[in-house]
Amino acid sequence: MARGNASHGDGAPPGQVQVSTLRFVVGDPEMPPASDLLAEMRVELNDVYATFSRLDNPPLRPDELRTPDGAYVVGYEGDDAVAGGGLRRLGESVAEIKRMFVRPPARSRGVARALLRALEDQARALGYTAVRLDTGPKQLHGLALYRSAGYVDVPPYNDNPFACFWGEKRLDPENEGLAAPDRPRRRRV
Repeated sequence: MARGNASHGDGAPPGQVQVSTLRFVVGDPEMPPASDLLAEMRVELNDVYATFSRLDNPPLRPDELRTPDGAYVVGYEGDDAVAGGGLRRLGESVAEIKRMFVRPPARSRGVARALLRALEDQARALGYTAVRLDTGPKQLHGLALYRSAGYVDVPPYNDNPFACFWGEKRLDPENEGLAAPDRPRRRRV
């Protein structure tokens, strides 16, 4: 999750309201607002890591974030796109969460946690039984979120030179969240 070292918390800070009216929609990663979210995330990660190559290794193609094996999920608060993240196939039953981003005005209100849940639900809907992700040493808030959401350390599964954490979570089909994007389900054979 792109963030750097900006202030953050899992709940709403005093004086702010916790997000309660988010909806998640599968979008095209090359069309607004998904493409806008991805561009903003790229700029933020460049500021954090002082290099655009952070997003080029390991490479990610837009078609990997589309059906039948992937998705890009956009989170809306009212009519405003406030967050986005992608899924791509790693193996027959494993997806990878990629490019999670929450716009700064929507941070510290539970949006990232809701987005993570929506991505996990989308992975279930696509037939995956586990999800993996990685994050870098300057993304402390993302690391804390992933660990608190049940991601456990796994050996590095990619060659991301910026990652310090590789995590995996088994998806329990009985614990599907309510944040799933409106999308037909399909089973992997």
